[in-house]
Amino acid sequence: MSGVEVITFGCRLNTYESEVMRAEAEKAGLNNAILVNTCAVTSEAVRQARQAIRRARRDNPHARIVVTGCAAQTEKETFARMAEVDAVLGNEEKLKSASYRTLPDFGVSAEEKLRVNDIMSVRQTAPQMVKHIDGHVRAFIQVQNGCDHRCTFCIIPYGRGNSRSVPMGAVVDQARKLIESGYREIVLTGVDATSYGVDLPGEPTLGLLAKTLLKQVPDIRRLRLSSIDSIEADRHLLDLIADEARFMPHLHLSLQHGDDMILKRMKRRHSSTDALAFINDVRGVRPDMSFGADMIAGFPTESEEMFANAVRLAEEANIAHLHVFPYSPRPGTPAARMPQLDRALVKERAARLRTTGHRLHQSHLDGMVGTRQWLLVENNGLAHTENFTLVAAAGLAPSSFVQAAITGHNGKHLDMQLTAADAA
Repeated sequence: MSGVEVITFGCRLNTYESEVMRAEAEKAGLNNAILVNTCAVTSEAVRQARQAIRRARRDNPHARIVVTGCAAQTEKETFARMAEVDAVLGNEEKLKSASYRTLPDFGVSAEEKLRVNDIMSVRQTAPQMVKHIDGHVRAFIQVQNGCDHRCTFCIIPYGRGNSRSVPMGAVVDQARKLIESGYREIVLTGVDATSYGVDLPGEPTLGLLAKTLLKQVPDIRRLRLSSIDSIEADRHLLDLIADEARFMPHLHLSLQHGDDMILKRMKRRHSSTDALAFINDVRGVRPDMSFGADMIAGFPTESEEMFANAVRLAEEANIAHLHVFPYSPRPGTPAARMPQLDRALVKERAARLRTTGHRLHQSHLDGMVGTRQWLLVENNGLAHTENFTLVAAAGLAPSSFVQAAITGHNGKHLDMQLTAADAA
């Protein structure tokens, strides 16, 4: 191989940072290299990264393999000990061209492979400018990094550090560059995006940032947020949801559970009542809003009744896009020291919660049939509606906007029909 290849795991923030990594590595003159940007959210994510590294070495025996990302930050020795790995960079180092210019030679010891600093010492997030997000028709912009909260199940703060925000002007500049490059949909990303601004002068909020972005960059056709914490939603954000058509009617919530005792043991800051109140308030001002959510099944001490409360919340909230995670103990987190459930029970409850999610998704798809929707066509023969529902769009040009009549669905995505006047 030649050039720089990037293998990305995990969140949209990682997707954005992978483009920064590619640009910085190429600026440093790196060639014949594979950068693996890992995720640490579950033990399965770490396993998949290790598997991908071994596969990359088999397929590219002479390439230099550099491992970075959250798993590399939190489990640096694990990756440094892998014979397939030539260097390990931390989450801060991966974004700097100097890191790629000073990589160690092949065959060094595990200790010499390491370029990982204390992420908790990082106090600022430097604006990172990219003009292109490889493989995506939607553009991601990092507005925030790190997290000040310490949920008992979560290792991510130890991979990302404390919360820090990108100044508003830099976000606006990045959006302009991406719009000039041809993108018309922007997604604002962060580890804890709704904590945006608490470390900036004047403490601007995520909602105010989004309002400012749409005002300063009027050619943005669609604006979305990545996962948010509903308890941190500000008044500006609720105003935007109610009044701005370019703000897309879809929110992905970090719910995690539906039982109040489990939420307390997770050290979450919302109750099930708080979550439902937010969802109902949003639907009150934006009836077409759809919701996605992350939920964990099989958390330590979870009883059958507690699990039933999680299922009930998903149903009452009518979550259209439910992402279910079987609880995965992460070494170093408080939840890993709590009384654990049997792994078979954890998997069984995750399967039951996914069944609920599937049923809710089918109901959502049923409700879309007979409507007309504006679609943004992706690169894979699919498109997204404004409320983030997938539509079959084979044969349509990627990045195009079309309006279509929704005629049915196959249980996974919607079917549609165009008319002559529908392209835009």
